[in-house]
Amino acid sequence: MIVRVASFVAMSMALALAGCGPADDAAERPETARAFPEPDRPVSEVGSNQFSTEDKRDSQGEAQKVMDTADIEPGMTVADIGAGEGYYTVRLAERVGEHGRVLAQDIDRGALERLGRRVERDRLDNVSIKFGAADDPRLPEDSFDRVLLVHMYHEVEEPYAFLWRLWPALTQNGKVIVVDMDRPTDRHGIPPALLSCEFERVGYRLDRIENAPEISGYFAQFSRGATRPDPDDIVPCTGQGSAAMADEAKSRG
Repeated sequence: MIVRVASFVAMSMALALAGCGPADDAAERPETARAFPEPDRPVSEVGSNQFSTEDKRDSQGEAQKVMDTADIEPGMTVADIGAGEGYYTVRLAERVGEHGRVLAQDIDRGALERLGRRVERDRLDNVSIKFGAADDPRLPEDSFDRVLLVHMYHEVEEPYAFLWRLWPALTQNGKVIVVDMDRPTDRHGIPPALLSCEFERVGYRLDRIENAPEISGYFAQFSRGATRPDPDDIVPCTGQGSAAMADEAKSRG
């Protein structure tokens, strides 16, 4: 069943991810995020959702590489977070097949409206669409075999709240897949050591990180750890991928 974008018009839209750094005033943060620490790093401005480069991305084998590396198979349930206008969504829909499901989520109303029209035009009956929030992906619990965060994690203003609320959405063997670039977070990337630190502080376990030129960056995979800390027990990571963090990441292989 397709969840039509028009049906969400009456719902309140989450605040757009904006700005290049942590809020100076706690009042500027979403009230629902104030129990969590702020990231000790800048945050990238939201990039374009236009999909004019899809042919170029396909020519480099981007989506195929990510889906293969993530072991996405027919019948799986996959969430595409920060789906934009659907580059990954439509390819995931084909990959998981009629017995699988894809949930496309974003906080950009216009992008989701365009994606909704695309889903209807292409009759992608295994795709649903959902509005998210800056600090909450709003995913149902115990539902997803894979969650994809492709070139968007560095735009998340409230990473600790966001990841904490994402944690329950994974199935027992579910994985979170991050594709990003090894560069400072205010330059549309995140150093791998810093990415790993933020995930691990919220209760995830790093499975692997590998460079992947086909996807213009690196591929990281995380599993849900045994426990999830209370929000006030989360200690934020410091710096833009310090030498100590990089050495720790290397020591893990």
